Amino acid sequence: MATARQPALLSPAATLREQRQCAPELLDSLPAESRDAVRSRRDLRRLNALMGNFAWFERTLRGRVGAPEKILELGAGTGELGLRLARRGFTVAAIDRAPRPRHWPASAEWHAREIEAFDRWADYPIVIGNLIFHHFDAARLRVLGQQLDAHARLILAAEPRRNFTSNLLFTFAATLIGANHVTRHDGRVSIDAGFHGDELAVALGLSPARWRWSAQPTLRGGYRLIAERKS
Repeated sequence: MATARQPALLSPAATLREQRQCAPELLDSLPAESRDAVRSRRDLRRLNALMGNFAWFERTLRGRVGAPEKILELGAGTGELGLRLARRGFTVAAIDRAPRPRHWPASAEWHAREIEAFDRWADYPIVIGNLIFHHFDAARLRVLGQQLDAHARLILAAEPRRNFTSNLLFTFAATLIGANHVTRHDGRVSIDAGFHGDELAVALGLSPARWRWSAQPTLRGGYRLIAERKS
C-alpha cells in the first residue's frame, strides 16, 4: 500500500516572489510633519545604520570618484546621506520631490522635482540611490535607465533584497528599534519590490557590452549594485 506523501517544507528560495510587486508605501502619502511620518523617518535612519548603507556608499565612492566629478543622489529624502558625503569632501547634489532641507549645505544643489522631470543628467557622471530604485516599476526603471545609460559612468544602489530571509531580518530589526506601523508596513512592501541577482541592472537596460556590474546580497537583508561604464 502506498504511503501518504509528506508535504515538502518550504525553503527560503521557494518563498521568493518570482516577480517584483510594487505597491504604494504609507510614508509617501503622509504630511511631512505628521507624527507617523516623523517617527518613520527616524526608523529609516536607524535601519540604514543597521544595514550599513551610508558607510557602504562612502567606502565605495572613495577611490572611484575624481575630485571635480559631481554625484547626484536620487530620492534624497531629508538629505542625511548626501550631507554625510559632502562632509567627507564629495561634491553632492540631490533630487527629491520634497523641498530643500534646512540643513542642506548652501553650496550643494537641491533639485525639488520628480525624477522623471529632471533634465540635467549630463551634469552628473555619478548617480547613487539609497532605497529608491525599488519604488520604480519596470516601465519607470527602463525610462530612468535610458538617462543613466546615456550620461552616467558609475551607478550605485542600496536596496532591499527580495527573499524570505530579508523579511525575517526586517521583522527582527523593526522589533529591535521599536518601529511604528508605517515603517513595518512599508518595509514589507519594499522587500516585495526589491531585487536579487542581476535584476536591477537588467531592469535599467544596462548592456553588458557597455557596462560591468556587481550585484551582491548582504548579510543584513540588503542588495547592492555597483555598475561602471566600460568606456
